[in-house]
Amino acid sequence: MVLLLPVALVACRKEQQAVVGVAQKAANAEHKAQAAATVRDQQRAALAHIPLPTKSLYVDIHEPSAWANPFLSVEANMLDLRITLADANPSPAGQGTMLRPAGARRQELQLRPTELADAIVALPDGAWRYGRVIAVAEAPGASAKDRPQIRRNVEAAIQQLNDMGIVVQEWPNR
Repeated sequence: MVLLLPVALVACRKEQQAVVGVAQKAANAEHKAQAAATVRDQQRAALAHIPLPTKSLYVDIHEPSAWANPFLSVEANMLDLRITLADANPSPAGQGTMLRPAGARRQELQLRPTELADAIVALPDGAWRYGRVIAVAEAPGASAKDRPQIRRNVEAAIQQLNDMGIVVQEWPNR
């Protein structure tokens, strides 16, 4: 009986330590969730000044090259974000000619999936001609073995964009 008393005390102590460890992990997880919600709220607030999308402006666009808002091409390990900046010259004279080509205002950024939210928040207001909508497509020409990973990345990007309050137009139009 005397030998069982120390064993019982050690067992109770280990159980108490396990309960404390679980409680600490739960508190840390709750803190991380609150921090993520705060970051998401800050991202939504940064994008709030961009108007909601006007579908009539983009419903008839069927070619990615004609899309004037941000366009996200998703690959297995990276994202390709294409934006077209607004023309700084408001005059219609010379617009679209060699002096002011639209292609000169087009920029492509290659991002890791974790950098997507920060890149979207940093986009200038002139990149959102249709309002707060972004086109998302799987990268063309990807190998068959990469397709499942690309689809997972597309779904993760769509979820992240929706959490930020951005409407997603998936290409090809689904």
